[in-house]
Amino acid sequence: MFGYIVVNRQELRIKEYDRYRAYYCGLCKTLQSHCGIRGQLSLSYDMTFLAVLLSGLYEPEQRQARERCIVHPAKKHIVLYNEIMDYVADMTLLLAWYKCQDDYIDERKLNKACYGRMIHSKTKQICKQYSRQAETVKKQMQKLSELEKAGSTDLDAVSGCFGTLLGEIFVYLKDEWEQYLRNVGFYIGKYVYLIDAYDDMDQDAKKDCYNILKSKNDMPGFDDWIKELLVLLAASFAKEFEKLPIIENVEILRNIIYSGIWTRYQMVRNKREGKTDEESL
Repeated sequence: MFGYIVVNRQELRIKEYDRYRAYYCGLCKTLQSHCGIRGQLSLSYDMTFLAVLLSGLYEPEQRQARERCIVHPAKKHIVLYNEIMDYVADMTLLLAWYKCQDDYIDERKLNKACYGRMIHSKTKQICKQYSRQAETVKKQMQKLSELEKAGSTDLDAVSGCFGTLLGEIFVYLKDEWEQYLRNVGFYIGKYVYLIDAYDDMDQDAKKDCYNILKSKNDMPGFDDWIKELLVLLAASFAKEFEKLPIIENVEILRNIIYSGIWTRYQMVRNKREGKTDEESL
């Protein structure tokens, strides 16, 4: 369900992209320090966005290093570490664990069950340390599962579950920015749930799996209707984002919000229409 909140690399300056990659690598390395290589498997662009967002808002003290990794062993890359990265790594593992549970219950995916067991001991610690976030994630994942099993066609209710849980995760501190961050996370969560459903429509149809958009597929102008819905959600989280007093990383964040997410959307739509990415240019 992740991988939709991305940068548009072509529209970023080299310095900005290098900084974004430093956050991505920093989150990867932090996941490794928290849970070993198995922790790194949960790395996502969506949670990297959260790391960049919270770091830009709170401007914590950062440590910069040049390090190699297994994926890029030949050359050292800049890596950023801060306390926000520790928080986002824990939230990444928390979401991964609940997603594994959900996938096993819904589709009996043994690989997800195995991965869930691999990170279970760490997520137990996370649940104790971050009880507010853990309780919301648990409650909303249960509610989402119930709605999906009932075959709900209520877009707001179903996508709202993921929006509510992500909104809680976006709240790092209970302070004056709490509600703005919760709103950003809420609308991003709804956006991610719906574009993921749009992306998975053909696959879910073949497997006869639940998909919130299944009942809408045959309606005239379906694809344009989905785009309009996603545009409304993106406008909503952009509006809430602009209320935050962020200076650091703001160009990277605006690139993601106003451009990057649409490059990923276009890839999804191209796949659905049987086009290559080049054909859409």
